[in-house]
Amino acid sequence: MQNPEIIAELRRIAEANGGQLRPSDIVKAARAASSPLHSQFEWDDSEAAEQYRIWQARQLLRVTVEYIGEGDEAVPVRVFVSLSTDRRGDGSGYRVTTAVMSDPDYRRQLLADALEEMKRFEKKYADLKELAAVIAAMRRVGGKGRRKATAA
Repeated sequence: MQNPEIIAELRRIAEANGGQLRPSDIVKAARAASSPLHSQFEWDDSEAAEQYRIWQARQLLRVTVEYIGEGDEAVPVRVFVSLSTDRRGDGSGYRVTTAVMSDPDYRRQLLADALEEMKRFEKKYADLKELAAVIAAMRRVGGKGRRKATAA
């Protein structure tokens, strides 16, 4: 979002609330049809309810894990993953992680998606010197992963 009018309104709301920008305050300000934020929301309650249920379903898929291993060695693993190629068009879908990991093409796509996510993380937190070692390690892995993804 790069709309200066919307950015100014969000800053105004934050300033009016001690510097903190809460989603509930944004919705409250956006209710007025004259607000620059108004068009950013679905105001038809039936449609908004359906969109919220879809969001809830996505949240459910994102947090569904199975424990792999025994006892203290068991680690949580996401049951479902969303590949960027499945997010095109009018909806997004998820795949069973084990199926993605066992299919070479899906696995390459998941790796490419992970590398893109690492780039976004780096860009977002590049100014935090406390994460310099993490970002350096991500760059090393990212370089190797990109070579593997393009070579395959």
